[in-house]
Amino acid sequence: MSPIRVLIADDHPVFRFGLRALLAAEPATEVVGEATTGDEAIDLAAALQPDIVLMDLNMPGPNGIEATRRIAQQHPRIGILVVTMFDDDSVFAALRAGARGYILKGSEGEETLRAIRAVAHGEAIFSPTIARRLMQHFAVTGRGASAYPFPELTEREHEVLDLMAQGYTNTAIAERLYMSPKTVRNHVSIIFSKLQVSDRTQAAIRAREAGLGQDKP
Repeated sequence: MSPIRVLIADDHPVFRFGLRALLAAEPATEVVGEATTGDEAIDLAAALQPDIVLMDLNMPGPNGIEATRRIAQQHPRIGILVVTMFDDDSVFAALRAGARGYILKGSEGEETLRAIRAVAHGEAIFSPTIARRLMQHFAVTGRGASAYPFPELTEREHEVLDLMAQGYTNTAIAERLYMSPKTVRNHVSIIFSKLQVSDRTQAAIRAREAGLGQDKP
Protein backbone atom coordinates (compact mmCIF):
# COMPACT_ATOMS: atom_id res chain seq x y z
CA MET A 1 0.00 0.00 0.00
CA SER A 2 1.11 3.55 -0.66
CA PRO A 3 2.08 5.55 2.46
CA ILE A 4 -0.33 8.11 3.87
CA ARG A 5 0.82 11.48 2.52
CA VAL A 6 0.83 14.08 5.30
CA LEU A 7 1.06 17.88 5.27
CA ILE A 8 2.07 19.41 8.63
CA ALA A 9 0.62 22.87 9.33
CA ASP A 10 2.07 24.40 12.49
CA ASP A 11 4.04 27.57 13.21
CA HIS A 12 6.21 26.03 15.96
CA PRO A 13 9.44 24.61 14.47
CA VAL A 14 10.16 22.34 17.44
CA PHE A 15 6.73 20.73 17.24
CA ARG A 16 7.05 20.31 13.46
CA PHE A 17 10.42 18.64 13.99
CA GLY A 18 8.90 16.20 16.48
CA LEU A 19 6.02 15.32 14.15
CA ARG A 20 8.36 14.94 11.21
CA ALA A 21 10.61 12.56 13.18
CA LEU A 22 7.60 10.53 14.35
CA LEU A 23 6.21 10.17 10.83
CA ALA A 24 9.61 9.46 9.26
CA ALA A 25 9.99 6.46 11.57
CA GLU A 26 6.65 5.06 10.45
CA PRO A 27 6.80 3.36 7.01
CA ALA A 28 3.07 3.85 6.48
CA THR A 29 3.33 7.67 6.51
CA GLU A 30 5.20 10.22 4.41
CA VAL A 31 5.58 13.95 5.12
CA VAL A 32 5.08 15.77 1.81
CA GLY A 33 5.23 19.35 3.07
CA GLU A 34 5.20 21.79 5.98
CA ALA A 35 3.24 25.01 6.38
CA THR A 36 3.83 27.70 9.00
CA THR A 37 0.81 29.94 8.30
CA GLY A 38 -2.83 29.47 7.41
CA ASP A 39 -2.22 30.78 3.90
CA GLU A 40 0.64 28.33 3.36
CA ALA A 41 -1.54 25.45 4.58
CA ILE A 42 -4.27 26.37 2.07
CA ASP A 43 -1.81 26.80 -0.81
CA LEU A 44 0.21 23.65 -0.09
CA ALA A 45 -2.93 21.56 0.35
CA ALA A 46 -3.99 22.62 -3.15
CA ALA A 47 -0.55 22.08 -4.67
CA LEU A 48 0.43 18.81 -2.95
CA GLN A 49 -2.97 17.15 -2.51
CA PRO A 50 -1.96 15.25 0.66
CA ASP A 51 -4.15 12.57 2.17
CA ILE A 52 -4.05 14.25 5.59
CA VAL A 53 -3.37 17.74 6.93
CA LEU A 54 -2.23 17.93 10.56
CA MET A 55 -3.67 21.35 11.42
CA ASP A 56 -2.72 23.61 14.30
CA LEU A 57 -5.41 26.13 15.27
CA ASN A 58 -3.32 29.13 16.28
CA MET A 59 -1.27 30.21 13.25
CA PRO A 60 -0.48 33.55 11.58
CA GLY A 61 -2.83 34.69 8.85
CA PRO A 62 -6.06 32.72 8.58
CA ASN A 63 -6.16 30.60 11.72
CA GLY A 64 -6.51 26.83 11.67
CA ILE A 65 -10.31 26.94 11.74
CA GLU A 66 -10.50 29.15 8.65
CA ALA A 67 -7.76 27.17 6.87
CA THR A 68 -9.66 23.96 7.65
CA ARG A 69 -12.88 25.43 6.24
CA ARG A 70 -11.27 26.49 2.98
CA ILE A 71 -9.41 23.23 2.44
CA ALA A 72 -12.48 21.13 3.27
CA GLN A 73 -14.60 23.16 0.85
CA GLN A 74 -12.09 23.15 -2.00
CA HIS A 75 -10.63 19.65 -1.51
CA PRO A 76 -13.13 17.42 0.31
CA ARG A 77 -10.97 14.36 -0.34
CA ILE A 78 -8.29 15.68 2.02
CA GLY A 79 -8.77 14.64 5.65
CA ILE A 80 -8.00 17.28 8.26
CA LEU A 81 -6.83 16.25 11.71
CA VAL A 82 -6.58 19.12 14.19
CA VAL A 83 -3.56 18.82 16.49
CA THR A 84 -3.71 21.60 19.07
CA MET A 85 -3.14 22.71 22.65
CA PHE A 86 -6.74 23.94 22.96
CA ASP A 87 -8.66 21.59 25.24
CA ASP A 88 -11.86 23.63 24.90
CA ASP A 89 -14.94 24.14 22.77
CA SER A 90 -12.83 24.94 19.72
CA VAL A 91 -13.62 21.35 18.75
CA PHE A 92 -17.16 22.43 17.75
CA ALA A 93 -15.84 25.10 15.38
CA ALA A 94 -13.29 22.66 13.96
CA LEU A 95 -15.97 20.06 13.22
CA ARG A 96 -18.23 22.65 11.62
CA ALA A 97 -15.32 23.75 9.47
CA GLY A 98 -14.85 20.19 8.22
CA ALA A 99 -12.19 18.60 10.45
CA ARG A 100 -12.47 14.83 10.81
CA GLY A 101 -10.52 14.54 14.05
CA TYR A 102 -9.24 16.56 16.99
CA ILE A 103 -6.34 15.51 19.20
CA LEU A 104 -4.20 17.37 21.69
CA LYS A 105 -0.53 18.19 21.48
CA GLY A 106 1.24 16.04 23.99
CA SER A 107 -0.59 12.90 22.89
CA GLU A 108 1.56 9.78 22.75
CA GLY A 109 3.16 9.05 19.39
CA GLU A 110 1.11 5.91 18.87
CA GLU A 111 -2.10 7.84 19.59
CA THR A 112 -1.15 10.40 16.95
CA LEU A 113 -0.34 7.69 14.40
CA ARG A 114 -3.59 5.88 15.19
CA ALA A 115 -5.51 9.15 14.64
CA ILE A 116 -3.78 9.71 11.30
CA ARG A 117 -4.64 6.20 10.14
CA ALA A 118 -8.25 6.60 11.29
CA VAL A 119 -8.79 9.89 9.47
CA ALA A 120 -7.08 8.51 6.36
CA HIS A 121 -9.67 5.72 6.37
CA GLY A 122 -12.58 8.13 6.69
CA GLU A 123 -13.17 7.73 10.43
CA ALA A 124 -13.68 10.48 13.01
CA ILE A 125 -11.37 10.42 16.02
CA PHE A 126 -10.83 12.52 19.15
CA SER A 127 -8.52 12.62 22.15
CA PRO A 128 -10.21 11.09 25.23
CA THR A 129 -10.72 14.46 26.95
CA ILE A 130 -12.23 15.93 23.78
CA ALA A 131 -14.49 12.90 23.34
CA ARG A 132 -15.78 13.40 26.90
CA ARG A 133 -16.46 17.07 26.18
CA LEU A 134 -18.49 16.12 23.12
CA MET A 135 -20.46 13.47 25.01
CA GLN A 136 -21.23 15.90 27.85
CA HIS A 137 -22.40 18.54 25.39
CA PHE A 138 -24.74 16.22 23.53
CA ALA A 139 -25.97 14.66 26.76
CA VAL A 140 -27.05 18.09 27.99
CA THR A 141 -28.67 19.19 24.73
CA GLY A 142 -30.24 15.75 24.34
CA ARG A 143 -32.13 16.23 27.61
CA GLY A 144 -33.80 19.26 26.11
CA ALA A 145 -31.78 21.88 27.96
CA SER A 146 -31.43 25.12 26.06
CA ALA A 147 -28.03 25.19 24.42
CA TYR A 148 -25.59 27.84 25.64
CA PRO A 149 -25.22 30.35 22.80
CA PHE A 150 -22.19 29.72 20.60
CA PRO A 151 -20.84 26.56 22.29
CA GLU A 152 -17.85 26.69 19.97
CA LEU A 153 -16.57 29.76 21.85
CA THR A 154 -14.49 29.51 25.00
CA GLU A 155 -15.62 31.28 28.17
CA ARG A 156 -13.16 34.11 27.55
CA GLU A 157 -14.31 34.47 23.94
CA HIS A 158 -17.90 34.71 25.20
CA GLU A 159 -16.84 37.57 27.47
CA VAL A 160 -15.11 39.38 24.61
CA LEU A 161 -18.08 38.87 22.27
CA ASP A 162 -20.51 40.10 24.92
CA LEU A 163 -18.52 43.32 25.34
CA MET A 164 -18.23 43.72 21.56
CA ALA A 165 -22.01 43.49 21.35
CA GLN A 166 -22.24 46.25 23.96
CA GLY A 167 -20.11 48.51 21.78
CA TYR A 168 -16.79 48.31 23.60
CA THR A 169 -13.63 48.90 21.54
CA ASN A 170 -10.69 46.50 21.73
CA THR A 171 -8.84 48.93 23.99
CA ALA A 172 -11.82 49.17 26.35
CA ILE A 173 -12.25 45.38 26.38
CA ALA A 174 -8.56 44.98 27.23
CA GLU A 175 -8.89 47.37 30.16
CA ARG A 176 -12.10 45.76 31.42
CA LEU A 177 -10.82 42.17 31.20
CA TYR A 178 -7.22 42.98 32.22
CA MET A 179 -5.74 41.70 28.97
CA SER A 180 -3.31 43.18 26.48
CA PRO A 181 -4.78 44.76 23.33
CA LYS A 182 -2.93 42.14 21.26
CA THR A 183 -4.63 39.32 23.16
CA VAL A 184 -8.01 40.94 22.59
CA ARG A 185 -7.28 41.26 18.86
CA ASN A 186 -6.43 37.56 18.75
CA HIS A 187 -9.69 36.68 20.51
CA VAL A 188 -11.67 38.88 18.12
CA SER A 189 -10.05 37.22 15.10
CA ILE A 190 -10.87 33.75 16.43
CA ILE A 191 -14.46 34.83 17.18
CA PHE A 192 -14.89 36.06 13.59
CA SER A 193 -13.64 32.72 12.28
CA LYS A 194 -15.73 30.57 14.60
CA LEU A 195 -18.93 32.55 13.94
CA GLN A 196 -18.14 32.75 10.21
CA VAL A 197 -18.53 36.52 10.12
CA SER A 198 -16.30 39.04 8.39
CA ASP A 199 -16.47 42.06 10.67
CA ARG A 200 -17.35 43.45 14.08
CA THR A 201 -20.85 44.55 13.09
CA GLN A 202 -21.89 41.09 11.94
CA ALA A 203 -20.47 39.54 15.12
CA ALA A 204 -22.35 42.05 17.30
CA ILE A 205 -25.62 41.41 15.44
CA ARG A 206 -25.32 37.65 15.92
CA ALA A 207 -24.42 38.13 19.57
CA ARG A 208 -27.43 40.36 20.22
CA GLU A 209 -29.75 37.94 18.43
CA ALA A 210 -28.49 35.26 20.84
CA GLY A 211 -29.17 37.45 23.88
CA LEU A 212 -25.67 38.77 24.53
CA GLY A 213 -24.69 42.42 24.90
CA GLN A 214 -27.70 43.50 26.94
CA ASP A 215 -25.76 45.67 29.41
CA LYS A 216 -24.80 49.05 27.97
CA PRO A 217 -21.39 50.56 28.81
